[in-house]
Amino acid sequence: MADTRAPAMWRGAAAAGSLQRGALHAVALAGWRRYGLAALLGALAAAALPPVDLTPVLLVSFGGLAWLADGNRNGRQAFALGWSFGAGYFVAGLYWIGVALTVDWAQFWWLFPIAEIAIPAGLAIFTGLALWLSDLAARQLRLSGTGRACALAVSWALLEYLRGHVFTGFPWNLVGYAWSGGFPGSTAMLQIASVVGIYGLSFLTVLAAILPSRLGAPAGARLTPAMAALVLIAAMGGFGAWRLAAHPRSDLPGVTLRLVQPSIPQTLFNDPQALVADFHRLLGLTLAPGFDKVSAVIWAESMGPPLLARDPDARAALAQAAPPGGLVIAGTLRSDSPPAPMVHYWNSLAVVDRNGRIVATYDKHHLVPFGEYVPFRRILPINKITPGTVDFSAGPGPRTLDLPNLPPVSPLICYEAIFPEQVVEPGTRPQWLLNITNDAWYGFTSGPFQHFAISRLRAVEQGLPLARDGNNGISAMIDPLGRVVARLGLDDVGVLDAPLPRALPPTLYARFGDAGFVVLLLVGLIAAAGATVLERRGGRAR
Repeated sequence: MADTRAPAMWRGAAAAGSLQRGALHAVALAGWRRYGLAALLGALAAAALPPVDLTPVLLVSFGGLAWLADGNRNGRQAFALGWSFGAGYFVAGLYWIGVALTVDWAQFWWLFPIAEIAIPAGLAIFTGLALWLSDLAARQLRLSGTGRACALAVSWALLEYLRGHVFTGFPWNLVGYAWSGGFPGSTAMLQIASVVGIYGLSFLTVLAAILPSRLGAPAGARLTPAMAALVLIAAMGGFGAWRLAAHPRSDLPGVTLRLVQPSIPQTLFNDPQALVADFHRLLGLTLAPGFDKVSAVIWAESMGPPLLARDPDARAALAQAAPPGGLVIAGTLRSDSPPAPMVHYWNSLAVVDRNGRIVATYDKHHLVPFGEYVPFRRILPINKITPGTVDFSAGPGPRTLDLPNLPPVSPLICYEAIFPEQVVEPGTRPQWLLNITNDAWYGFTSGPFQHFAISRLRAVEQGLPLARDGNNGISAMIDPLGRVVARLGLDDVGVLDAPLPRALPPTLYARFGDAGFVVLLLVGLIAAAGATVLERRGGRAR
């Protein structure tokens, strides 16, 4: 029989209001009902992210999680609760990973359960540890109700940071990205990331979502934490509104980029019989009216001919896409420069001028495990998901490319845009970011919308404009405050001619990285201790 005894702190709440009764019911849940509700709340939290953009549901999902956490009786229950919440969150938020496998279903069908179940289950370990850590702090420090809420926000943000760094990192769908979609006023809320980055934004978002749950406390401090959440949201929004007003859009004179989005289906992308047709499709779009007025043409990830250094005919063909006096920047496959034998291969970007000369190259340095290389290759006899049996090699790291007649640029190939600390070469600040990608793998799912939202936040953090070009997905020009200047939607076919916005001076995040996030965590711990002291002094210890 399930143990439905509520902790002593909640006894006597039966006659309280509806919020108190709901909290008491959540605390008293046990067994599969408790963990099933946690999973549903986690799935609900995913609806705050693009493309659904229902950011206010975080109040329900994290508020409910806080109520359930008040019913933990030991660390094992706390971990299981956090794991269940995370499993629901990641299953709902990352289902699109399995869609990529359907491009070559005959070869990769057996990976589908891993993508849809094992990956979310593994990522949920981080949320399980977050709940375990906050429960440990609450017990060891005897935190009050508001103190526990602060501790949960701190531990959640800390484990998000670890998720973004351990085992090569996977900082996808951090809670702070709930402000990077289409919810009204979200652009203002994003601006605090210029100070504390995405991890700091996640901490503030989770804290603001959890504090109102204290309205369900049976007695004592109920209104103060909720008011603190309102003040926090108002402060973030006010800072963002001021920053947006202080920096009206300003474009660099004489620099216009043409972003080409052909939306070639992934099933045809690597079909040898379709390569020539695909190239002509790209070239036809590129040469549309206005071609002679742009400074550079951008082709997406892997859209340029491969092995340009070894194939003068391929360079001459690509050079047709370079405007007069300008450049074409295209994703391509690169191998060892001749006369060396072709041993290594890079997912690369090449810059080619009108004469077919390779002006610069950049090699992707943060590769996708199993997508571009197979970890533990010696013991895992499987192929990577992208075509070819040879793993890609990693480039040396972020680079700033100095290009003729263009401001210095930092390229980001696909997945690299999700790593906030790896978008700029240390000591060499560019004037814009360029993200080329191919989201055709994922069809009309949430994946391309999430990828766009994640990329958008890199512009805010760094104070740099970002040009984003995809074969399919969302291509756009984004200014250094995250405002979308122009865009092509998912499945659109066409070109986007956009002036390049002017960069801002380095932001605090650009100067100091995650130092602001660390300060926020310390403030959160101090707040947990301070709230506990105040509530005890007022006779309201939890």
